Amino acid sequence: MKYFLAKTEPSGYSIDRLEKDRVTSWNGVRNPQAVNFLKSMQKGDMVFIYHTEGQSCIVGLAEVIGNGRVDPIDAKSYLVDMKFIKKFKEPFVTLKQIKQTGKFKDFRLVRQSRLSVMDVPEEYLPELKYLGLDLD
Repeated sequence: MKYFLAKTEPSGYSIDRLEKDRVTSWNGVRNPQAVNFLKSMQKGDMVFIYHTEGQSCIVGLAEVIGNGRVDPIDAKSYLVDMKFIKKFKEPFVTLKQIKQTGKFKDFRLVRQSRLSVMDVPEEYLPELKYLGLDLD
């Protein structure tokens, strides 16, 4: 099982909406590098849901429930089906906290702030737990 992070604008599709819907197709991604991360997702992988729009924090967790496919509406895009797992308790882990630790300097979330989908290397999971994410 691998971990990924997917960014979303909460005004467009929030963790609360995912919780209500239970399952969604994560789509609308066009950046080639982000699309490649979607393509690498496998059934059973976990995805941190990250809110943008000034919130800049990890708010929840979803699970990939099927292999991805080309978006039928946009052939340059790709989509992956995910199901809601949990919404993390507030206070959420913020980008500011992640940067302040100094332990994430090579994390794409820090290095490539505009990338909408990325991998989360296993080496960062213990530190994310330490910051307060309940991964159990």
